[in-house]
Amino acid sequence: MSTYQFGMLGVGVMGRNLAWNVADHGYTVAAWNREQDMLDEVLAAAPGRLHGTRTLAEFVSVLERPRRIMIMITAGKPVDLVLDALEPLLEAGDIVIDGGNSWFEDTERREQRLTARGMNFFGVGVSGGEDGARHGPSLMPGGKAESYPRIQPILEAIAARTEAGACVTHVGPGGAGHFVKMVHNGIEYADMQFIAEAYDVLRRLGGLDAPALARTFKAWNQGPLESFLIEITGQVFDKADPRSGGWLVDHVLDQAGQKGTGRWTAEIALKLGVSIPSIAAAIDARVLSSMKPARVAASTVLRGPSDPPAVAAALGPSVALADAVHDALLAAKIVAYAQGTALIRAASDHYRWGISLQEVARIWKGGCIIRARFLDTIMRAYQRQPGLDNLLLDEAIRDQVHGAQAAWRRVVGLAQGHGIPVPAMAASLAYYDSYRTASLPQNLTQAQRDAFGAHTYQRSDAPDEGFVHTDWLP
Repeated sequence: MSTYQFGMLGVGVMGRNLAWNVADHGYTVAAWNREQDMLDEVLAAAPGRLHGTRTLAEFVSVLERPRRIMIMITAGKPVDLVLDALEPLLEAGDIVIDGGNSWFEDTERREQRLTARGMNFFGVGVSGGEDGARHGPSLMPGGKAESYPRIQPILEAIAARTEAGACVTHVGPGGAGHFVKMVHNGIEYADMQFIAEAYDVLRRLGGLDAPALARTFKAWNQGPLESFLIEITGQVFDKADPRSGGWLVDHVLDQAGQKGTGRWTAEIALKLGVSIPSIAAAIDARVLSSMKPARVAASTVLRGPSDPPAVAAALGPSVALADAVHDALLAAKIVAYAQGTALIRAASDHYRWGISLQEVARIWKGGCIIRARFLDTIMRAYQRQPGLDNLLLDEAIRDQVHGAQAAWRRVVGLAQGHGIPVPAMAASLAYYDSYRTASLPQNLTQAQRDAFGAHTYQRSDAPDEGFVHTDWLP
């Protein structure tokens, strides 16, 4: 019986494209899918590219040993059910790769389970969508370092490439890979929300229609905002609507969905005590967008500002609205990256993963959804100072924010003055102002906590004396 070098379990959109990508690079690939009709469809779409198997036992039996099997199915309970069926068929040394968006603690649990039987489990974050899977994604593998060389050649072959190399690295042990992918998605949420807010301000205050917006975003993509998301935004505004003869974006219902990775990012940030308000604001914005009937009803009874400031007066005579929004978008985006990388650093320290943030920035440069020119700046920041506490403290990044903050403040103020919600841009600004403030008003908060609950406090003029309590109330 012929043996195959790689196994793909699950041939949905991502699974089939990754399998074809592996086959494109000279590896023989066997495939299995619970729904045989889907497998037949995939085999017919590219005859001779993949070897289809009819049972899970047959699938495992045709793979060369030690086996390399990638699971591309819905995250959660289905992964455990597949492992229940797969594990008895495997042998010591075999490697199972979960390429879905799994919760990193599930990945750690599954790795411990297979390790107990002498097998290996890798949680691999895969970013880039359908096209990335087919032609080159960004890959974030986490698992045992000593077993990584067995899958490294395949992952490097199928990953996107930039001048900095293949967009894959061994992120760290256990759930490190899935954690980094989760934070990638959290930053993605924030970035998309910033872009939506920029669009709203330009549309409602600047009067820009879809063609003008397309030109604006295409111009922005030639400068410091250059990124995949800015690029596709310009293309979205260019799409005509065949029904109305207008522009399709104007007929898309304003309700954004989410798959859960953004919420996970916010939850673990709370657990680790890391502030990520821009990402949290983006999640809240999607939740509020889903409340369409309630918002429509509220719009008829709740009033906004009655005397909003004039746009020209708020910006100053020499500053164009689009230029100011550009700078606000750039500054807000930088702050979101600062929050995301701070969260990765905190988790790496907490779980002892040893994640290199320079490498994370490098593998995000190509293939993934948040790929952007700014990642070169992040790479250089961590190259200069691997232990950098916060991206905002890097000299080059600090200078970018300093140069953009005047426009950033004007845009946020202008939007709020007109009653236009910019929750993520405002959250980034509040984070920046809080982080740069040496004395915050939480002295009062702690005094209140001591007053009503005897939670104690430290004196600012003698913190080394420890915690004390005062009877504040008469």
